[in-house]
Amino acid sequence: MGKVLPMLGLAHLDRPFDYLIDTDQDASAVPGVRVRVRFAGRLVDGFLLDRVTESDHAGKLGWLERVVSPEPVLGADLATLCRAVADRYAGTMSDVVRLAVPPRHARTEKEDTPVPASSGPVAMPDTAAWTTTYSTADSFLASMHSGHPRAIWQATPGEDWPSRLAELAATAAAAGRGAILVVPDQRDLDRLEAACGPIFGERCVTLAAGLGPTARYRRWLAIRRGAVDVVLGTRSAMFAPVHDLGLIAVWDDGDDSLNEPRAPYPHPREVAVLRSHQQRCALVIGGFARTTEAQSLVTAGWAHDLVADRATVRSRTARVVALSAEDRRVAGDPLARSARIPGVAFEAARSAVAADAPVLFSVPRRGYMPSLACARCRAHARCRTCHGPVQLDAGNVLSCRWCGRVERSFRCAECGGSEVRALTTGARRTAEELGRAFAGVPVATSGGASVLDEVETGARIVVATPGAEPVVAGGYGAAVVLDTWAQLDRADLRAAEDAVRRWMAVGSLVRPHAAGGTMVIVADAGLAPVQAMIRWDPVGFAQQELAQRTELGFPPAVTMASIDGPPETIGAFVDGVGLPDGAERLGPVPLPAGVRAPAGSGDSFDGDIERILLRVDRRDGKGLAAALVAAQVRRNANHDTGPIRVQVDPPTIG
Repeated sequence: MGKVLPMLGLAHLDRPFDYLIDTDQDASAVPGVRVRVRFAGRLVDGFLLDRVTESDHAGKLGWLERVVSPEPVLGADLATLCRAVADRYAGTMSDVVRLAVPPRHARTEKEDTPVPASSGPVAMPDTAAWTTTYSTADSFLASMHSGHPRAIWQATPGEDWPSRLAELAATAAAAGRGAILVVPDQRDLDRLEAACGPIFGERCVTLAAGLGPTARYRRWLAIRRGAVDVVLGTRSAMFAPVHDLGLIAVWDDGDDSLNEPRAPYPHPREVAVLRSHQQRCALVIGGFARTTEAQSLVTAGWAHDLVADRATVRSRTARVVALSAEDRRVAGDPLARSARIPGVAFEAARSAVAADAPVLFSVPRRGYMPSLACARCRAHARCRTCHGPVQLDAGNVLSCRWCGRVERSFRCAECGGSEVRALTTGARRTAEELGRAFAGVPVATSGGASVLDEVETGARIVVATPGAEPVVAGGYGAAVVLDTWAQLDRADLRAAEDAVRRWMAVGSLVRPHAAGGTMVIVADAGLAPVQAMIRWDPVGFAQQELAQRTELGFPPAVTMASIDGPPETIGAFVDGVGLPDGAERLGPVPLPAGVRAPAGSGDSFDGDIERILLRVDRRDGKGLAAALVAAQVRRNANHDTGPIRVQVDPPTIG
């Protein structure tokens, strides 16, 4: 007989069930294979987790219907990880398995997986770039051969991070172990693949959403069968079944592309922490900036700093300039700031162009004028149909950014005014203004559906939205960050942290100050995020943010769960949660109009949506997750069908 996990996705059925196995299926029914079983009168998919000789079930056992495939795709290590992730995020194991194991393709399974000619340990890489830059790199690299070190890596400005990650993976491979390198998006993955390809050849594969299902499953099988031992990918690659895993690395863990939109919403950073602990492998979480979650691992002593000394950081950093006293009149009026660029920014751009160097302008919005307000009372311009934000396109037509409805006769809901003015200037409008200001200089835009990966060196203007900044050989001569208030004034716990992360990503593309590189941040120099940029001190800023969240009781200093849904549904659910001692309930509070359930969650929110937050001490996080699961079990058993979304440590609290 065997223990089978039915893929039901229901909390009260989230456990293995015992089934009898016929002698004809005995050879193929090995732990990890896909099976079909009859459950409650219907055939369902499942995974065989284990073979046992006895059952503790007193009733009559059913028979395994059939083994779908003899391929053991859910190995013991992966099954243990999926169980741990489900427990961490108050979800079901079957939902996590769906994220971890790609859908089956029978024809692909029948193909032979060739063993690469370059199999076996690789040569030790040249790690001089690590050891000469980062003070504790020697001990970390040495520990990779004999232990499982864990470090939070603070990359220096301009660091060739794909090459550094490739060197870490090669160090693990030299010891005969595998590696998983996770990055936020396809652009980062392309750069990482270019760095790893020459070192590992066919022993290295990429896993990303852009692959077709057949190609993805073929590569996944190559990993499971041991033909590949270095995996590069986006968030789902964290579950890749690498044999004898020696290293997990996550780059830029604060990027919102790493936020999983499907239940139970596990973050790759947290999955990496769990997997590193379970499989005793090295862990590196790196980036130009630092999240408070990463800093909390250092503060707790679970991970160590991997940083450069201040002299090295200063030598690689551009000169960072914020608004001076005479420029603060621009900072005090966001409408004026969107209309023109301060003189200090123009001076930096002109100097770079005169030196035949490219200039980067970072704008927080794409489009023409993506955010408008009433010219009389300055209330945000909203669509009369869906209450979405109204924008102005290049043809001077007002339309809704959510539903696309054209607004032919605007009337302010607050004061009745009929004229609008810009709150922010989009990338296209900024490019027009800069084209007039820098006559004869080529102007390029990058953002939205048109993202540039690289631009040529030489005098040119590049206008990009955050995350879409193209790379240029030798770095930009200058960079200007505009409309910073749009990033700092968001009603979000992570607004300042995200702003610093995005600004440091821009600053890392600029030449060092010794080579004439200058970065201008159009914001008050007295603000803490701007001070962090001027000092280029991501660690200090993360420490400050963590201290503030500890004082206020926000993640990651505490464990917090959000429950979203109709008011009466979430109220009844929370009332049934057996909270640990000392737990706090915050809310309910209404969520903004237009909030919908994440793709793939199965939820459908209509009407008023509210949120309740549950907060407990970090030590009681497992207790809170278990209480939420128990409440879900009671809810399913009572056939409560109202839509609800439960997230542990949600990325956005508001």
